[in-house]
Amino acid sequence: MPRAPWRRRRTSDSPRPAGRRWAGRLRRSGTFARQVLLVRVGRREQLLDGTSALDVSDRYYHDASGPIDAYGVGRLTAAEIESVVPVSPAIGPSDAVDAAGSAMAIPLLPGERTMARRIKFAVVNACTLASLTLGLLAIFQAMQGDVRVAAYCLIACVAFDGLDGALARRMGVASPFGAQMDSLADMCSFGLAAPVVVYASLVGSVSTAAAGVACALVATCAAIRLARFNVSPKDGRFFCGVPTTMAAAVLALVVLIGLPVSGAVQVAGVGLLAFAMVSSFPYAKLARLIKLPPWVWLAPVIGALIEPRLTFALLVVGYLVSGPLLWLRQRRTA
Repeated sequence: MPRAPWRRRRTSDSPRPAGRRWAGRLRRSGTFARQVLLVRVGRREQLLDGTSALDVSDRYYHDASGPIDAYGVGRLTAAEIESVVPVSPAIGPSDAVDAAGSAMAIPLLPGERTMARRIKFAVVNACTLASLTLGLLAIFQAMQGDVRVAAYCLIACVAFDGLDGALARRMGVASPFGAQMDSLADMCSFGLAAPVVVYASLVGSVSTAAAGVACALVATCAAIRLARFNVSPKDGRFFCGVPTTMAAAVLALVVLIGLPVSGAVQVAGVGLLAFAMVSSFPYAKLARLIKLPPWVWLAPVIGALIEPRLTFALLVVGYLVSGPLLWLRQRRTA
């Protein structure tokens, strides 16, 4: 005689037993889940008319014998619901609301709000705004034909971009607001200003279409690189792809040094640098490069004194090649 459906044994694809006993538990435990659901529905309606969650649920579920839910089961009291699922203040799309119902601003600087910390926070954000302003100045100078001045502005943007992060960590005023503001400033300085400066330097040596495509590729890859950096977990040792700051510094130095190569080679180098920004290859951070032994830096220093252009080109190519080499090494050791 076959077993009753509710007395079946557990199977590999069904870790819990099916049947009347389990269904009975589910029906009994569903009452509390419905009470929690009512509180959630009440919170949602609180955003529309400003009433509390308990008022909304009480307004729709009443009976002669007392409040009931949609399934006819007696509802829990307000104190019981509040003890398990505390009703938090509703937060609208534009502002926050405290327990008394008055609007309050979300703090941009977490932690204690002392005057000293506010001054430090303002100094750090002033560096970020300086980088943004210099990026705009680089665009204006490139439009007027002063390409070298625009390149110097990009170098100053790189300096201020590194300064604001270092100051934020040293002063202890790092915040999500500062991180987002720094990302927006980087997009303006390194994602827009750098391609404009490069475009102004390439005009005349290559066709307008080739220069425009290469510079548009830099702007697109910079936006992708910054967005990915904002949502990806941070690694203290390596970058995932070439950072936009270093790419802008390389492009600015290329304009200042004036490498003796053809326009086609320059366009190819710009495109390669753009794709390196969105690649998944690991690139060492500057802090790790500085910690290298002194004898490693001896050859670049001597080369810079003898032939700075060739030394710079070799350093850039070596750094770009280091990413795929580190990636292959990690795959072999994994």
